[in-house]
Amino acid sequence: MNSRKPAYKLVIVESPAKARTISKFLGRNYKVEASQGHVRDLPKSQLGVDVEHDFEPKYITIRGRGEVLERIRKEAKGAKSIILATDPDREGEAISWHLATILGIDPESECRVEFNEITEKTVKSAIKQPRAVNMQLVNAQQARRLLDRLVGYKISPLLWVKIKKGLSAGRVQSVATRMVVDREQEIEQFEPEEYWYVDAQLRAGGKQLQARLISLDGEHVTLSDAEQANEAKTCVEKGGFVIRSVKRGERRKPPAAPFTTSNLQQEASRRLGLTPRRTMSIAQQLYEGVDITGEGTVGLITYMRTDSLRLSEEAMAAAGSFIRSFYGEEYYYGKPRRYKTKAGAQDAHEAIRPSNVNLTPERVKKDLTAEQYRLYRLIWGRFTASQMANAVYDNVVIDALSAGHCFKANHSSLRFPGYTAVYEDPNEDEETGGKKPLPDLAEGEIVTLKKLDKEQRFTEPPARYTEATLIRAMEEKGIGRPSTYAPTISTITGREYVAKEGKYLKPTSLGEVVTGLMEERFPDIVDLKFTAHMEDRLDEIENGKIDWKNVLEDFYGDFDKELTEAEKALEGVHIKVPDEVSDEVCDKCGRHLVVKSGRFGRFLACPGFPECNFTKPIIIEMPGRCPKCGGRIFKRTSKKGYTYYACERGAECGFMTWDVPVKDVCPSCGKTLFKLSGKGARKPFCVNPECDMFVPEEKRGYRRKAAADKTVEKPQESAAESTEKKDTPKEDK
Repeated sequence: MNSRKPAYKLVIVESPAKARTISKFLGRNYKVEASQGHVRDLPKSQLGVDVEHDFEPKYITIRGRGEVLERIRKEAKGAKSIILATDPDREGEAISWHLATILGIDPESECRVEFNEITEKTVKSAIKQPRAVNMQLVNAQQARRLLDRLVGYKISPLLWVKIKKGLSAGRVQSVATRMVVDREQEIEQFEPEEYWYVDAQLRAGGKQLQARLISLDGEHVTLSDAEQANEAKTCVEKGGFVIRSVKRGERRKPPAAPFTTSNLQQEASRRLGLTPRRTMSIAQQLYEGVDITGEGTVGLITYMRTDSLRLSEEAMAAAGSFIRSFYGEEYYYGKPRRYKTKAGAQDAHEAIRPSNVNLTPERVKKDLTAEQYRLYRLIWGRFTASQMANAVYDNVVIDALSAGHCFKANHSSLRFPGYTAVYEDPNEDEETGGKKPLPDLAEGEIVTLKKLDKEQRFTEPPARYTEATLIRAMEEKGIGRPSTYAPTISTITGREYVAKEGKYLKPTSLGEVVTGLMEERFPDIVDLKFTAHMEDRLDEIENGKIDWKNVLEDFYGDFDKELTEAEKALEGVHIKVPDEVSDEVCDKCGRHLVVKSGRFGRFLACPGFPECNFTKPIIIEMPGRCPKCGGRIFKRTSKKGYTYYACERGAECGFMTWDVPVKDVCPSCGKTLFKLSGKGARKPFCVNPECDMFVPEEKRGYRRKAAADKTVEKPQESAAESTEKKDTPKEDK
C-alpha cells in the first residue's frame, strides 16, 4: 500500500490578517497559519537568564500560545515543507528561529522567506527565494531582550521597595523619561531675555510696505531694552526713506524623502493627531492587507518598521510614469530621486511607500476606515511627492534707508507648485513669509513714513516634548530603534512617569523621583550616550562584528556592581513621592486638590483625607460638540474603570456614549461624528437620530446588552483592544 504524499506547503506568518491575505495569493497548494506574534519568551515569574553560565536564556511557551502551537504542529505534520514568513526585522527573525526550534527545522536550511510588501507579485516571488534563518539578526534580538530583562528585573524590585509597587525600569524607557524630566528642568530654569523690534509702515503713492529695522549706521542691531528701542526710533523718525535695493530671485525647494518609521510617527502625530502606537497599528493593517474593490485583498504599503530611505528602481519608475500621466511631464523631476540613508541606519528594506502608486487614496477611500484613509493618503502623498519636481518660489527682498539706517522687507510667492500639488506643506505660510505680497517698487524711489512701531518681546523657553518631538529627539540621539519608539512612549505614560497635557508631555512627580534615583544610583542606565552606544553594539551584533554574549558580559559587570552598591546605600530608606498640586479647589473644604493614582488611573483628591474624602475625575476635553445640546464632550471613567464620553452638562443634557467623538462632522446635519473604540474601528458614523445619515446602534458593529432604561442613552462596554502583533517585554515597552 502506497502512502499518500503531503499535498501542501505550510507557510507561517505572524498575524491572522496577513495569513488571510497571503493564502488568497498562494492558492490551495499552500496552507497559511499565524503564530500571532511571539510564541516563546523568557518566563515572567523569574529572571530567565543564567548569568553564571554564559547568560544562557530560558525560553518557555507564552501563556495563551499553546493552542496556536498545537495547531501549527498539526499542520506541520501533514506538510511537505515548512516556510517561515514572519516579519522582515529582528523580532520577526527571532520568531522564525523560535518556530524552527519548536518544529525541529534546521535553521540553516532554506526555510525562511520575507515579504517587504504584501502583494501577489511580491509574495509569489519571495516564496521562490528561501534562505536560512539569519542568526546575526536573531542574536541581536536576543541580546536586546536579555539586556532589557536584566535591567528591568534587577532594578524594578528595588523601585518597588524604595518608592512604590508597580514601578518598572527599562534600558530605553528610563532614558526617555529622563529626557522629558530634563526638558522640564530646562523650562523651569529658563530666564527670559528681553528684546525689541522696530517696524516702519511706509507708503509710496497708493503702495504700502512694512519693513523691520535691521541695522543702525551699517551695524547690525539687537535692541535689548526699551531705551535702545526708543533711541533707534528717534533716530529714524528724523529722516526720510528711500528704497536702496530691490532684489528679485528664485528659490527651488525639493520634496522631503519618503517616510521612515520615526518621521511617519512624527507627521501622523502633527498632521493627523494620531499617537505613535495608533499610527503603527493602522500602518500594520495597511501592510497586512485590505479588501479593495476591483483589486481583491492587497497590502497597500510596504513594511512599516524601517529607518531606510532606499526605494526600489521599480517603485521609482512606477511613480515617474504615474506623475507624467496624471499631472504632466513638467511635474516629474526628470529622473528617479534617490535619498541617502543616514549612517548607522538599518537598511534591510525600503522606506515606507505605497505598494502600488496607481492605487490613489481617492480610489481606495470607500474601502478604508477614516483613519486608514488619512494615514494612507499621508504615505502615498509623501512617496509620490518624493519623485516630483521642485516647488519654485519667487523671492523679493526690499531694503529701505533712513539716515543710514536700514529696514528690510521680504516675501516669497509660489510660482510653480511642483511636488506641493500632491503633498501640501502645512508650514507654507512660514515658507512664503506671509501671504501679502510686496508692492512693485524701484531702487531710488522715495517712500513716506506713515507709522513707526516698536514691539517688546521675550525669548521663550524650549517647548515641552510632544510624542512626535520626543521620537525625533530619540532618533537624533540614537535612543531606541523604529520598533521601540511607540511602545516606549506608551510605557512611560502608562506607568505615569509622564502625563499628557493636551499634546505635550510633562513629567509627573513620580517620574521625577524615579529619574532622580536612577541618575544617582544607575547613571549609565539613564545616560543618553551610553544607551546610544548600546544600540550601536546591537547593530554590530546584527552585522556580525561582535559576539552577542560578549556584549552582555561587558554590560553586566559594571551593572551588577552598581546594583549591589545601590542596595547597600538605600538600606532602610523609603522615598516619598510628593503630591502634584492642581489648580482645582475642594468643594468641601477649599484646599487645593492633588493628583492621585488609583486602579483606574489618575484622579483629583483632597489632601485633607481622611477628614475630607472629596474626589473628582480629571477632565479631558474631546474634539467635537455634543450632538444633543452643542456642549463640550468630556472623556470620563466609570466606577468599574470603563472609558465613556459625556456632555459637560451631565444629567441636564443626558448624552453619554462609549463611542469616541472625532474631529469630523456629518456632511448632512453638521453634527459631530463618532467611531467605535478599540483597534480596527470602522468609518465614523452619525448618532443624530434626526439625520438621514443616522446609524442605529445595532448597525455600528458591536453587541450591546439590552438597556434597562430605554429613555436614557447609556454607554456599554467597548470592545477590548486586540493584542499587539508582538508581545513587548514588560520591563522595556
